[in-house]
Amino acid sequence: MICEVKSERRKARGLKSPLPCPLRQRGFTLLELIIVLFVVVLGFSVIGLNLSSGNDSTEIKAAARDVVSALRYARGQALMTHQETTVALDLSDNSYTVSGRDKVYQIPDTIDVTVVTAQTELSGEGTASIRFFADGSSTGGRITLERGHITWQIDINWLTGRIEFESE
Repeated sequence: MICEVKSERRKARGLKSPLPCPLRQRGFTLLELIIVLFVVVLGFSVIGLNLSSGNDSTEIKAAARDVVSALRYARGQALMTHQETTVALDLSDNSYTVSGRDKVYQIPDTIDVTVVTAQTELSGEGTASIRFFADGSSTGGRITLERGHITWQIDINWLTGRIEFESE
């Protein structure tokens, strides 16, 4: 063995401490690496399953944030341009539009939308609007998004136009 030869040479030179002789090389075998990788992949798949199970709450929260974003945009536009701006919600189609924009924003069909607003902002075709004025105030109201047992409520203050949303 090479290790013994080296230690015999050290003894011949008068050196007292022989070199340590490793019994085997230090490291990981391929089998050990495969087992560790399998455990890591298994852990990530469990995390992925937990995240996807919260998909219902994630979808309704995203829809609520989108509506809040549109409302805040409309309020900002009314303040900047000194003109009234509206967000019109079509309850029969689960969609909404912002005045001055051509795009129609969809809310998933699995989400029920309820709007409480001023009588003047309701139309007979299932459309309700939230109007923002040049001074930042609005017609006010409440938009409720509901899916199963999960509910998000968006409140629009009529005096200040402030928009708040929370889960119930």
